[in-house]
Amino acid sequence: MLFENSSMKKVILFLCLLGSIGAFAQGSFQEVVHEKANAIEERVIEWRRYFHENPELSNREFETAKMVAAHLEGLGMEVQREVALTGVVGLLRGGKPGKTVALRADMDALPVTERVDIPFASKVRTTFLGTETGVMHACGHDTHVAMLMGAAEILAEMREEIPGTVVFIFQPAEEGAPPGEEGGAELMVKEGVLKSPDVDAVFGIHINSKTPVGEVRFKPGGALAAVNRLVIKVKGKQTHGSTPWTGVDPVTVSAQIILGLQTIVSRQTELTKEAAVISIGKISGGVRSNIIPEEVEMIGTIRTLDPEMQREIHERIHRTVTNIAEASGATAEVTIEKGYPVTYNDPDLTQMMGKTMQAVAGVDNVVLTRARTGAEDFSFYAKEVPGLFVFLGGMPADQSPTEAAPHHTPDFYIDESGLQLGVELYTNFALDYLEMN
Repeated sequence: MLFENSSMKKVILFLCLLGSIGAFAQGSFQEVVHEKANAIEERVIEWRRYFHENPELSNREFETAKMVAAHLEGLGMEVQREVALTGVVGLLRGGKPGKTVALRADMDALPVTERVDIPFASKVRTTFLGTETGVMHACGHDTHVAMLMGAAEILAEMREEIPGTVVFIFQPAEEGAPPGEEGGAELMVKEGVLKSPDVDAVFGIHINSKTPVGEVRFKPGGALAAVNRLVIKVKGKQTHGSTPWTGVDPVTVSAQIILGLQTIVSRQTELTKEAAVISIGKISGGVRSNIIPEEVEMIGTIRTLDPEMQREIHERIHRTVTNIAEASGATAEVTIEKGYPVTYNDPDLTQMMGKTMQAVAGVDNVVLTRARTGAEDFSFYAKEVPGLFVFLGGMPADQSPTEAAPHHTPDFYIDESGLQLGVELYTNFALDYLEMN
């Protein structure tokens, strides 16, 4: 997952949500949780470093899954292995009756060669889609796994006091399954991770390299974009590069199409309603300098935050691409592939947990943020049951958002001093929700 940084000032416009939640004993466990999280902080960091040094790509998280499953079994949980290929699900039944809450962490790394100078830097290499590359936890999923393992340990110690059931979802392939494979949250939902028992609410946390350590950012409603993969094939007529008029040049047509796609967002989309993005990330075509090729392929991404806008943008892409190609004597084929839906934070659940976030992180450190055009397959869980997905600060105190390396880059870096807060958030989300219900 790739984030866009918001320069928004620290304002809590959502404070009105807190006035209605004083009738329950929210936060009764927070001091105990804080002490327990502090006691295991070093172990959480050790786990994180192990995962960082030994990253595994989507649907290949074999060793990560083994370590997670062994940890959960050691805590006395009911454990399912090989869920959605390499996923692990732990079930913790509390000592008192109540509802069921799920906590999710993603486990996969990325085909990125690490440049960060740290003792536990990844040296793993592999071949990805035919290209030799390094493997790196360049999106912080190693921290998610370690934090949820820490929360699992604390909650297991407190099981007799828990009024309900906690489901721990350690998910593979958030970054997308390899071509020809299923995976990720969608497959985990298909295989029933939200059933047996039926989950009443689900929580997720994502570390952010451009958010200061100690901060928690959230947004009710649509928080992250829907994503669709865009493939455009432009077919012209091959000819000699010295006589372009004897053929139809798909390269120049493709250039016009790229510019035309940008006007869909800048001139045809109501951007005051929600943001939208159309980006072309790969162009391929031709074999040498003096041959105008017959075909060019472009691959890109579409990001939308509103279902109606998504439909309209898809229609306009088809129309724009087809008409530009036809005007030049070429033809074009457009394929828009299914991706992740909008990550939607249930407003009532967000309201319910607002006080929890403030109590754990401090009022000044809970920040209402804008929607982001990054995407997350946590959205598949949140389509089925009320969900809350928040962003946790991982940027060192001596850095600024402009200096910090973005996600999915070789220089991506996370300050481990923020992991304890993540452990406490996971734990208190579960405890407070179950206490309130």
